[in-house]
Amino acid sequence: MRAGNESRNDGKEIESIGRLDRRGFLGGAAGLGAASVLVGASVRAQETRTAIGPSTAPCDDDAIGPLKPQKRRLRAFHVRREAALEHLHAKRVCHQNNGDDDLYADRRGSYSKGLQHDAMGEVVPASYASMIAALKSGEPADFEAILLGNPGGGGPPAGITPVHRMINPQAGLAFDMEGADPHDLLLAPAPAFKSAWQAGEIVENYWMAHLRDVPFRRYATDVLAAAAVADLSALSDFRGPKEGGVVTPQTLFREGFPGCTVGPYLSQFFYLPQPFGAQDIDPRAHTAAPGIDYLCSQAEWLHAQDGHNPPSGVLPGGLVFLRNGRDLGQWVHVDVLFQAYFQAFLALSALGVPANPGNPYNGSASQVPFGTMGGPNVAAVLCEVSTRALKAVWFQKWFVHRRLRPEVMGGRIHVHLTGQKAYDIHPDALGSDGVAEAFSRFGTYFLPMAFPEGSPAHPAYGAGHATVAGACVTVLKALFDCDRAATEFFTPLEPTDDGSTTVPYGGGDVGAMTIEGELNKLGANVAIGRNQAGVHWRTDGTESMRLGEEVAIHVLRDHKGTFNEDYPGFSFRRFDGTPVTV
Repeated sequence: MRAGNESRNDGKEIESIGRLDRRGFLGGAAGLGAASVLVGASVRAQETRTAIGPSTAPCDDDAIGPLKPQKRRLRAFHVRREAALEHLHAKRVCHQNNGDDDLYADRRGSYSKGLQHDAMGEVVPASYASMIAALKSGEPADFEAILLGNPGGGGPPAGITPVHRMINPQAGLAFDMEGADPHDLLLAPAPAFKSAWQAGEIVENYWMAHLRDVPFRRYATDVLAAAAVADLSALSDFRGPKEGGVVTPQTLFREGFPGCTVGPYLSQFFYLPQPFGAQDIDPRAHTAAPGIDYLCSQAEWLHAQDGHNPPSGVLPGGLVFLRNGRDLGQWVHVDVLFQAYFQAFLALSALGVPANPGNPYNGSASQVPFGTMGGPNVAAVLCEVSTRALKAVWFQKWFVHRRLRPEVMGGRIHVHLTGQKAYDIHPDALGSDGVAEAFSRFGTYFLPMAFPEGSPAHPAYGAGHATVAGACVTVLKALFDCDRAATEFFTPLEPTDDGSTTVPYGGGDVGAMTIEGELNKLGANVAIGRNQAGVHWRTDGTESMRLGEEVAIHVLRDHKGTFNEDYPGFSFRRFDGTPVTV
């Protein structure tokens, strides 16, 4: 068959597919109950196809390759359609929250920061209703009409600037062109307001605040860390990692994923050299001054709930190797969301860590990877999965869970313990030594916050940092050989107490450190770093990392259908330790 005839025949097939696809798409859209939206999208797509039109004229094409232009166009269509159909026919998901939003008329367990509040920090019903109305309708004009701030509260104190804007709720309504639709991924219900589970998490938040200036390497000998270990171990439902049924200095404020309780507290990827092309990235970071916490008075806390932010940021504390919770909290205060994982990619590449055993170029005698399955591909995918992770978690935050922030739970505890109003807070929280320590330091029961503004203006659950962490770590595990021992490539380090330098880690578990474990730990460090600052809960991090893992797996599966290389897929372990191949 001559190229001209092939082109004409393929053009007719494309036109036929367009007609059939439009009829089938419209019928399916009506069955899905979204006809008005989908019809509009399909009509616009059909108009675009008609305007551009498949070329039916003969083409003297000089490109070589297995497919001529029209065949290539058809193959591209089928690749995209098959990926879309796989997601369309996947098992339907059912989103459920913890029930607090319906249970409490005063919204004590729901997110409301930036809305209007009364003197005890409870949201004004009309203000909350305006937010829910916007979330239900999805109309941009309704988001602009949300009743923000507290016009009846006298305004902020001198020097405080009102910031009456919520962070991007409409991102939760965005569609995506790759991977699973953001609404097709699940996040389990968060702990309920009155549960022992939530009490255990807020007690941990208090101890994280109290230990912000204690070096991680001193947890085994510090008196306050010993008090935290004892208090957390005595809780009836604390779900952090334990040894022998109790919290220990080695498990304190860590995640339970494989490798996270082995070795120094912080992942080695915070300390390893990071050559960035012709430049070297300094692994030291600017930290915050010690001993300074925020939102510890009722007036300051209330103004933060109304959306009023101080004009200045945290006081600087110098350039250090990260060594304590305050350093880590400030790092995650200002980082670029995929920064830690891009820097880990730079370190992995510089160290010569091999590609995943499933990479087809491992055994090639004539080729090396680059734009596919090579360094530039890995670097780009880290950014690519991050934006998809944010869309997935923003849907969960605003449209499913709307969980209150820990700083608000601290306010509820203060109001309850000072007799202003009784809340159904679990006794594990009310009687904890961590809460009592806050009163001894500040004369109130508020959760001491690391940032002047407190938490950001979006709900707690899930966590954006943690979802991005889960997605990016999954990409790195899929593309590098993570079963290798860490000591094959570097000597494990930890910072000195003043953060001025690093020294070799002398722990007896150094031989158990692996690349996989240090990547899991890296993601967990970033997620828990937000808890260290007081802005997130433990489950925000744990469950959101799993959500990000699913985002990445779906994207990588879509990628597999686009590659020309013949390979069996990339195998690695999920955060729960189970194997997966994509």
